[in-house]
Amino acid sequence: MSEEQARRVQAQFGATAAAYVTSAGHAGGEDLDRLVAWGKALGPRRILDVATGAGHTAIAFALGVARSVVACDLTEPMLRTARDLAASRGAPVTFAAGAVEKLPFRDGAFDVVTCRIAPHHFSDVPAALREIARVLRASGSFLLQDILGHDDPECAAFVTEVERRRDPSHVRAYPAAEWDSMLRAAGFVVKDEGLVSKIRMWDDWTGRMRMSPEARRELDAFVRAAPARCRAAFDFKLAGDRVESFTDRMLLIRADKR
Repeated sequence: MSEEQARRVQAQFGATAAAYVTSAGHAGGEDLDRLVAWGKALGPRRILDVATGAGHTAIAFALGVARSVVACDLTEPMLRTARDLAASRGAPVTFAAGAVEKLPFRDGAFDVVTCRIAPHHFSDVPAALREIARVLRASGSFLLQDILGHDDPECAAFVTEVERRRDPSHVRAYPAAEWDSMLRAAGFVVKDEGLVSKIRMWDDWTGRMRMSPEARRELDAFVRAAPARCRAAFDFKLAGDRVESFTDRMLLIRADKR
């Protein structure tokens, strides 16, 4: 991750760490259940959760999959928040600071690596995938979840602008074919995948980033003025001048290291 992007991520999430503890979209759901089910089927002994955020994924794996779980994140306030949450749940998670492109672990240290709702913040996804492959043992599994990028360029550009206005650390979301290509280039073979839709309530989604009233008004106006087909691609719901919600499609992938 570039130094500039690292500063953006730390500034954005250091100030909003506590909000991710109560974020329903991060705390659980069908998507996390699917990842945990994959994990249970694999029977790993040692798991790494990268870009752990508030720690929900690491905690779920520590309580339901393996007793040795390490959670890593770039942002110290997020790590403190995740550590407190894990302690309150009685989850035996170990925490470490580090960027996904330069993980502080030896080669082949983990049976499974998880990464949930984070790669759209990475400035260099191929480098991150190579590093994840490095810390995985031979035939180890990478369990990935992220926002699915849209194949239509206009719709993709629209939602990327929405995301960046709300969160300047957002880089972009990737279509399934691009994920497949990047994973293969990093030495992975895709074994399973799925899609899960998540409804984002607009006030909660924008409020979590503590947008200024002016920035929020400008974002609302941008959405209302967008082509109807772009709004429809993400099921934006409008009520008069208000944006009520939209829907993210989440891509879930299990990929094994060759």
